Amino acid sequence: MNYPSRLLEDAVESFSALPGIGRKTALRLVLHLLRSEPERVNHFGQALMRLRNEAVFCKRCHNLSDQDVCSICSQASRDQSTICVVEDLRDVMAIETAGTYRGLYHVLGGIISPMDGIGPRDLQIDSLEARLTENNTRELILALRASMEGETTAFYLFRRLRDKVETVSSLARGLGVGDELEYADEVSLNRSFIQRTPFEATLSQR
Repeated sequence: MNYPSRLLEDAVESFSALPGIGRKTALRLVLHLLRSEPERVNHFGQALMRLRNEAVFCKRCHNLSDQDVCSICSQASRDQSTICVVEDLRDVMAIETAGTYRGLYHVLGGIISPMDGIGPRDLQIDSLEARLTENNTRELILALRASMEGETTAFYLFRRLRDKVETVSSLARGLGVGDELEYADEVSLNRSFIQRTPFEATLSQR
């Protein structure tokens, strides 16, 4: 594609580097910003820079936060005895939107995937184990995607942490194999939490 301006080409290149954004979509976004009021574009740029420079990860659960401890971990009204283990912050957002779960979270930052060179040491598992040791956690909910990598991660967590908590449970099979929580509808996600089962019960189904 021939661009009339090097500035336009650089902007398109930057947008198209984002996941899921092709060059045509990038061009459409750039042209939209070009037609927008300067104040709006400045606000857009400043919001991104503030996110990059000021956002931190919660020192307890590793969710994205504006403070050292996120707003969920800080809520005294949350069930402190339950921790839901998820892959990333998009899963936290999906579960919170569904509205049924009122416990705490632990964000692993990924799942075990030998093909991608990701092992247990690359995830926030040591800090999860420390939380179970230090706090009075009764139930650990494994809310990971129903894929080979997700189930491998869930099984590893079960084997490693089952003696440190009363119950290890997993979501009911309301989600299809390979589905990610962020794409699940609220009804299915809520049903999966309500009908969650002890993890041991799922082993015979594999």
